[in-house]
Amino acid sequence: MHDLPLLVNIAVALAYALAGGLIARRLGLPTIVGYLVAGVALGPLRLGYRGDQDAISQLAEFGVILLMFGVGIHFSFKDLWQVRRIAIPGALIQMAVVSLMGYAAGRAFGFSAGGAWVLGIAVSVASTVVLMRSLMDHGWLDTPHGKVAIGWLVFEDILTVAILVLLPVVALPGTERGGLATAAVAIGKAGLFIALMLFVGDRVVPFVLGRVVKTRSRELFVLVALTVAAGTALASAAFFNVSLALGAFVAGVVVSESPFSHQISADLLPFREAFAVIFFVSVGMLVDLDYIAANWPLVVVLSAIAMVGKALVSGLVSVMLASPAKTALILAAGRSQMGEFSFIVGQSGVAVGLIDTSEYSLILAGAIVSITVNPFVVRLVEPIERRVKEKRPGLWRWLDRHGMPALPEPETMRDHIVIVGCGRVGRHIAEALGRLNVPRIVVEADPNRLERLRDLGVPVLYGDAGSSEILDHAQLGAARALVITLPDDAAALAVVAIAQKQAPHVPMVARASTWDGGQRLKAAGVDQVVRPELEGGLEIMRRTLLGLDVPRREIDRYTEILRREGMSETEETSEESARVLDDLLAHARDLDIGWLEVREGSPVAGQTLAGSQLRTRTGVSVVAVGRNGLIITNPGPAETMRPGDRVAVIGAPPEVAAAREAFGET
Repeated sequence: MHDLPLLVNIAVALAYALAGGLIARRLGLPTIVGYLVAGVALGPLRLGYRGDQDAISQLAEFGVILLMFGVGIHFSFKDLWQVRRIAIPGALIQMAVVSLMGYAAGRAFGFSAGGAWVLGIAVSVASTVVLMRSLMDHGWLDTPHGKVAIGWLVFEDILTVAILVLLPVVALPGTERGGLATAAVAIGKAGLFIALMLFVGDRVVPFVLGRVVKTRSRELFVLVALTVAAGTALASAAFFNVSLALGAFVAGVVVSESPFSHQISADLLPFREAFAVIFFVSVGMLVDLDYIAANWPLVVVLSAIAMVGKALVSGLVSVMLASPAKTALILAAGRSQMGEFSFIVGQSGVAVGLIDTSEYSLILAGAIVSITVNPFVVRLVEPIERRVKEKRPGLWRWLDRHGMPALPEPETMRDHIVIVGCGRVGRHIAEALGRLNVPRIVVEADPNRLERLRDLGVPVLYGDAGSSEILDHAQLGAARALVITLPDDAAALAVVAIAQKQAPHVPMVARASTWDGGQRLKAAGVDQVVRPELEGGLEIMRRTLLGLDVPRREIDRYTEILRREGMSETEETSEESARVLDDLLAHARDLDIGWLEVREGSPVAGQTLAGSQLRTRTGVSVVAVGRNGLIITNPGPAETMRPGDRVAVIGAPPEVAAAREAFGET
């Protein structure tokens, strides 16, 4: 075998992480716990293999870049602004108080002042991944309580990024190097970098992405996205002396403003997940078990601060800010842990010399403990709520006296039609819906069609609808229907599979290119399958029969039989369709149906059906009246015909012609 140390380390790290993640999920724990423990097994425990920490750490840096790039893409000032009254002061107060608690603990256990601050800040931040998973698992994500928690996380991310900028400045010793002037220079460099990215990068990056998209090469699109993420991070560190994490975060914010952001997020998701796993494994490899064993009281204190101190501070602060009692409970329970930003802050502290790797391992140990316990803490929210309501109703009413402040409705589409693919068929559907004022959004991966649709004023989302993230951004769950016009049956099936998992209640209409494809789409759950080739043949047949004066009603009946057979399990024509066709041709002139319009000045306008004596005079029977978009079937003799009505009559062709004369149409 060739000597491939890097490849071996990647393979072993992923294998250990897979085993750890599976065990964690079976135990009902977050997968992050499994990845961290896998790193411990791969590093200090040396269970079967000793990983190369330097090699894996370099791969982990790429994981940090992709992780922060993804945070930037999903960063939303709108979400933060909606809950600013609770989230902004809450995050500020909670981070400050918990950081002071962590600082005091660090100083008590012999940390330097700078190291104690790193310890306190690392304890004060919570895991976005763990909290989001808790909100989703308990159905709180889309509730007002979940929106407050997300806004809190967003502002905490902003504060942590700012801390990462200032951390190297704090680490510089001496008044001549670490004074206000140096801090001002560092902040100025970071500000200049952010300004350049927001004003220059905001124009350059979307332009480059647009040019690459027009090549229609998926590989080049993924490569340019990876290059933007990694290149911006490295350039920010080399030229502006800011952290890789900040550079990647700002690059993600810039990309989020482009029309291609959703597809970039979906395409980079596998890379982000894989390298994030390696990042967590690398973090676990840094754990110094001997140092932790010798300093286990500090691990207990850190875990207590994260799980108890942070929970109490978050809950009390949210109550002080007039949030509902349940919001306070969710914030207290959900935030009682440390997370990925804790690791990044700790790594930055090691990089600038404020703490050493042994001290960093204490942060890791506290994080592992708090993340492991957190799911069980979150499960206590609803039992505590019920208990307090039953045993202390007065206390609950007092805690909940403010209620949830009215939040503005999020900018989202509802009762719209999602159209996947916009060739000729999709464009006609989008234009028809537009004329009917029916809200719709098109998901399209062809950049040329993208521009044309925007010129026509059609809302369009660039991306591959085979990705759950793209359909999520199209608000499929709130849609009235999903229309799939893709010419490729395999691609359509991929969209159907995602839609069935994400929004099984939404009706689906799909185009099928082949009979076999139509069968598979129907079996996958599509409500209505349309075969353009079959529909074209049916239209030719319909027009032919109309030319033979066959009644429309009978033509429609025969057309429906053929359409049903065209999507049945056999492509053979049934005896029923042959018999119906024979009847049609044999009795082509026996019966007809017509819609007659009651115009202003029509002889029948204002008359009842009985008074008009249509049956006596012409021989037709009135079977329906259409009025104001409604159909009145089997109308009674007292029904009055009004101008603007459409009256359906049935009879022999001469009788229908006589009725048209009675209505004044000829």
